[in-house]
Amino acid sequence: MSKMGIIALTRALAKEYGPKGFRINVIIAGGINTPGVQRLRQEAILKLRIDVIRTGIEYFMRVPLKRLGDPDEVARVALFLASDMASYVHGAAIPVDGGFLSA
Repeated sequence: MSKMGIIALTRALAKEYGPKGFRINVIIAGGINTPGVQRLRQEAILKLRIDVIRTGIEYFMRVPLKRLGDPDEVARVALFLASDMASYVHGAAIPVDGGFLSA
């Protein structure tokens, strides 16, 4: 629900501030292998947190790429959006989630 709010905010800001020269976009990151995710995985295994393990398995079953993303992969999309190569990209919601939203 919070991601939908961010997308709506992005679209509203794009409409209002686009004519003033601002490019407004949002990156929808999902399933990124961060230190927090690594700690959660270790804790789930060590403490046999079956609910967390089950959620992880269900997530991987839904992701077409069958892996977590690297933080670098999100950073590359941000770099693209900040560059002149994205000069006509405006009001976009770009998922970086290994295909999770498309599955």
